[in-house]
Amino acid sequence: QVQLVESGGGLAQAGGSLRLSCAASGTTFSDDAVAWFRQSPGKQREFVAVISALGYTNYADSVKGRFTITRDNHKNTAYLQIDSLKPEDTAVYFCNERGFKREYWGQGTQVTVSS
Repeated sequence: QVQLVESGGGLAQAGGSLRLSCAASGTTFSDDAVAWFRQSPGKQREFVAVISALGYTNYADSVKGRFTITRDNHKNTAYLQIDSLKPEDTAVYFCNERGFKREYWGQGTQVTVSS
């Protein structure tokens, strides 16, 4: 059974940090790219960051320099380190794993940043 489980969200103050985790099971994790998306109330889901199977990364312009995506293939887990939190980072953060003719989503983890 395929599962992506996000964790690490919560309430944080502006300027603080959070580390989100995405634990995969039942997938070919090491062969797939993993991305993070986020969705704020009333807005469309937006791309945040991606890491390829080989470890190449790309970020949305809005988060460059503050967010870092990494992966640990031994643990089948991807991470999103969020530093210098801003109130506009408040959203549900979703993990996405994508390979050839396959794509999986997690259920999301809420991040709320207070000013």
